Amino acid sequence: MKKLGIVVLVAAVGFAGSAFGAGSAEAGKGKAGACAGCHGADGNSLVPNFPKLAGQHAAYLSKQLADFKSGARSDATMAPMAAPLNEQDIEDIAAYFSSQSGTVGKGNAELAGLGEKIYRGGNPATGVAACIACHGPTGAGNSAANFPKIGGQHAAYVVKALNDFKSGARSNDVNQMMRGVAAKMTDEEIKAVAEFVAGLH
Repeated sequence: MKKLGIVVLVAAVGFAGSAFGAGSAEAGKGKAGACAGCHGADGNSLVPNFPKLAGQHAAYLSKQLADFKSGARSDATMAPMAAPLNEQDIEDIAAYFSSQSGTVGKGNAELAGLGEKIYRGGNPATGVAACIACHGPTGAGNSAANFPKIGGQHAAYVVKALNDFKSGARSNDVNQMMRGVAAKMTDEEIKAVAEFVAGLH
């Protein structure tokens, strides 16, 4: 009986996991048309201030869109874009961008050296955690933990994101994890990590 209970539990967890983020990339392609102006038709934004969405984890994209819609994440441009979306729209758009292949840029080599040190080892002297712990050696993130892919992301956007976490302008991170990390980073460290991440893959 105990074994049966475990099998049922595992099956239930597996079903719940497969149902979460059950969007249609095909349906999402049409719905994502309004996103193309800033993020590119395939999610590879050409404008450094707008994040690349291609290849990002679907669950992470869904959460961000839902947070823009609810106001948990504040952004004057994204709030009205997310407002009319229903739950299925969000899942479909997330599935579409997640299915696309992301591009990799090239960061400033002079800054990227320091950025790599911070990314891989943190700064023990000031308590800055190593980015690699959550985002992985190639910046691919961790979909199960909802840690985003950041490898290949525009340096300018990474700087903005870290500064928003540092100032508290962005507060939709779980358990204040990113706010805690960014608060301890200097402006130089933020720029350096961003330049390193831009070429990471």
